[in-house]
Amino acid sequence: MQRIRLFILWVLSAFVISAWSQRVLMVDINEEIDATAWRNISRAMQDIRDAEPPFNLLLIKLNTYGGAVDMADSIRTALMKSEVPTVAFIDHNAASAGALIALSCDSAFMAPGSSIGAATVVNGQGEPMPVKYQSYWSTVMRSTAAAHGKYIKEGDSVPVWRRNPDIAADMVNPDKAVSYTTDEALQLGLIDGIAESPREILDRLDMPDAEITVFEPTFTDRLMGFFASTGVRAILIMLILGGLYMEMHTAGMGFAGAVSVVAAVLYFMPMVVGGTLAPWVVILFLIGIVALALEIFVIPGFGVAGVVGIICIIFSLLGAMIHYDSFNNIEMDMIWAPVFTLITGALLAIIAVLFLTSKYGPKKLQRIAALTTQLSDKDGFVGVDMSPESLIGKEAKAMTDLRPAGKVLYKDKVYDATSTGEFIHRHSQVRIVRYEAAQIYVEPLKLK
Repeated sequence: MQRIRLFILWVLSAFVISAWSQRVLMVDINEEIDATAWRNISRAMQDIRDAEPPFNLLLIKLNTYGGAVDMADSIRTALMKSEVPTVAFIDHNAASAGALIALSCDSAFMAPGSSIGAATVVNGQGEPMPVKYQSYWSTVMRSTAAAHGKYIKEGDSVPVWRRNPDIAADMVNPDKAVSYTTDEALQLGLIDGIAESPREILDRLDMPDAEITVFEPTFTDRLMGFFASTGVRAILIMLILGGLYMEMHTAGMGFAGAVSVVAAVLYFMPMVVGGTLAPWVVILFLIGIVALALEIFVIPGFGVAGVVGIICIIFSLLGAMIHYDSFNNIEMDMIWAPVFTLITGALLAIIAVLFLTSKYGPKKLQRIAALTTQLSDKDGFVGVDMSPESLIGKEAKAMTDLRPAGKVLYKDKVYDATSTGEFIHRHSQVRIVRYEAAQIYVEPLKLK
């Protein structure tokens, strides 16, 4: 009797544990694929790792027209390395970057009347990128589909792709950029089935009683996602680089340096909060700042310290944008988008500096900036008049003897002059041969 009770208790315990284990975490992506979406996925996967009792499934609900390809690629990598099974539910749209995310999941379902595809790579102005970028991301789509492998259909002996790489690649093909309806995607094998809701998907996966927990991003998540977005990063890079340049060329100004520091804090903050910022990135950035300061304030000219400082800052800003586990895991598809963002920010910094230091810039800044400060003789500055340089080759008349210094007359104007060598008599004709150190040099005009 005791054994029967123990057996019943064991069965009940197993049932309870089994019920607890049926837990699903759902992340809703219904906006543009950006840094916020990437942060939400990262946080969700961290919640899965820390949850007790554990989650058994990650469900990504998609309704998006696309977004930043670098963020989509980071999400793709995370999903393909997920410790738990992943399922995509396309609820209306999964275009462009959304299609890549859907292909990254272990399984995919679509609601009736939905669409998937048309993943054209565009720049910040919405214009299509060159063919080489389209071709590259077509390859990414192909490799993502191929990663699901092949299987043998029932009653057949030839293995077929679970996700056809050619069909996936055509979504980014510049000549095609196709999209598929729900029925077409099912027929072509891009999805595993049609479902009206997440609950119906769980029924199809033999998880009818699973508990669905919806991931809720916090205000901090949204704020950090905003500062980690591609456009904001480019602006922050502009402020960092432009602020450093203005500060080091406007001694005592202070404001430009403060702007650069605040921008640097906001730039690195999302990575610090998310725990993705490697210590070497911060160290490299600080080394760059110190090297530039030494170059400007200690070492005259522009030499090794300045070059080292610029290289350190550039690589630190670039390294902060790359998501990786180790240097061995860095791939080229992780690098090109951060490089594009860095170049965009640097170009914006150059444009901003040129504008601010030009005559069209703020008058107050022009009065403060050393680059635009007018140096007058009242302040003790002496300028050198270079206009006599235009007289070189002209003929003049000696007004005095030149032994070797004296005066010459050219077009009713008298100039101080020096003979290049021989004595020159008064009233002699001379030729102006050069102008150096604010002094005209002449030689006697030889008569033929």
